[in-house]
Amino acid sequence: MTAESSPTWVAVTPESLALDPLVAWATRPGCGAVVTFSGTVRDHSADHDAVSALEYETSEPHALARLGEVAEEARRRWPDVAAVALHHRVGRVELGEPTVLVVVAAPHRAEAFEAGRYCIDALKRSVPMWKREHFPGGSAWSSATEPIVPVEST
Repeated sequence: MTAESSPTWVAVTPESLALDPLVAWATRPGCGAVVTFSGTVRDHSADHDAVSALEYETSEPHALARLGEVAEEARRRWPDVAAVALHHRVGRVELGEPTVLVVVAAPHRAEAFEAGRYCIDALKRSVPMWKREHFPGGSAWSSATEPIVPVEST
């Protein structure tokens, strides 16, 4: 969804993520706060000291549905939130590149920050997304996994 009047824009894509279009979309006349979060590939994990890339897999219809549910729940908990964008990469993502973007717009910073934090935490717990770590000599599925829970449980 990307309609100008829509309060939600979710995406799962193999393409590079760009923050600027999401911020431009989320900026609304009644909102004095636009909070962003960008999760990027770092060079290590709990299992490996030299991570060079990550690879994400998901069922796109299920992931999109869950992303939409996370955005709806954020707006339910913080009714003044005017816009929520949640974008996640799939496929191979190189060191330093963003894997997930969260953008939240609200009239005031407190609810924008709270809703943004909620969105990334709920996304990590409720969106079916699997991560493979690439490192010198091979690759392996990340051991840092938790059971996927319904959005209302987050």
